[in-house]
Amino acid sequence: MTPQVEPLKPTSVSSATVARPGNDNQLLIQALTPANKSPLLALAKRIADAGCNLSESRVSTIGTEISLMLLASGAWDALAKLETAVTKLARDESLRLVHYRTGPRENSSHLLPYLVEVVAADRPGIVARIVEFFTQHGISVEQLNSTRYQAMQTGAEMFQAQFTIGIPAEIHIAALRDDFLELCDGLNLDAIMDPVKF
Repeated sequence: MTPQVEPLKPTSVSSATVARPGNDNQLLIQALTPANKSPLLALAKRIADAGCNLSESRVSTIGTEISLMLLASGAWDALAKLETAVTKLARDESLRLVHYRTGPRENSSHLLPYLVEVVAADRPGIVARIVEFFTQHGISVEQLNSTRYQAMQTGAEMFQAQFTIGIPAEIHIAALRDDFLELCDGLNLDAIMDPVKF
């Protein structure tokens, strides 16, 4: 069953937004639209035309829709120019777009990056149980990609997920891995947990 996605509504930024020095000023732009009407090029051009840099980007196709998350950085006045351009673009009826000012991410050097992969026969609740486990252990989910597919060999309905997680350095990795694999055994999931090596 395809999950329902709430429409994103354009968000205006308060004039009281505090200017940050240098390129610490950042604007997060999120867009959701039919895949055949991707606004990636339009947004990338507006970021460049405003004199801003595209610091990070995430683009993915989900069902018939395409989701974009772009983080632009630059001087305060350049971001103000970009906000105006993005607001005009948001008037397109097929585009659900939200944007707001944000700041640099706090230092997370105390978090160890690990990759978790899970494969199982498809059924409801797998992601919820895994995320619940990480939350209970104070572990952040940095990225998540999951999909359902039909196995070519047998036609079985399958589920696959990849989590990139941030494990606090004080957590004992071997004990955590044992607890996680025990959970997966109980749920009949095939799983691995390895450090990110790049």
